[in-house]
Amino acid sequence: CWWKELREVGHSDKKEEPWWPKMQTCDELIESCTTIIYIASAHHAAINYGQYSTGGFVPNRPTLSRRFMPEEGTPEYEELRTNPDKAFLKTFAPQLPTLLGMATVEILSRHPTDELYLGQRDTAEWTTDADILQASEDFKKNLEAIEAKIEKMNKDERLKNRFGPAKIPYTLLYPSSEPGLTNKGVPTS
Repeated sequence: CWWKELREVGHSDKKEEPWWPKMQTCDELIESCTTIIYIASAHHAAINYGQYSTGGFVPNRPTLSRRFMPEEGTPEYEELRTNPDKAFLKTFAPQLPTLLGMATVEILSRHPTDELYLGQRDTAEWTTDADILQASEDFKKNLEAIEAKIEKMNKDERLKNRFGPAKIPYTLLYPSSEPGLTNKGVPTS
């Protein structure tokens, strides 16, 4: 029933697509659950928590535009061709909508103080099953190894793609984070 609802109600526009798993084997269930967990955690974190580092500076990613793309042969097109910076600045929205867009992106990019990250639980009594507790502990150790690998790669000068001119290390899918605007962390979803 869950799978039928997911396909036919949640994705009614795609319910006839041939790529849907039939959900008749354990492997299909594992693959589908893995995809859902990935989208709700790491994929969401990659899209959400890195927004402010680039989108908080309006010229990098304006939230609104006051002008259409100019058509060839118009004075606006000539200005774009001859003075693209001036033409670009004219497309920015007024101050209040711009500030509201920046504030929204900042709020979306912040972690609250009570955020739980992958591998964390809010109570020690969440289960008493020894196998599940061991699997959870193994998962936490894997996440710690991922964090250590990211840190090691960020320090490796041979990996020049890790640093641009601003020398900003890659942190976006670093599994844990502190509260606030950190540009890292994958919350449990």
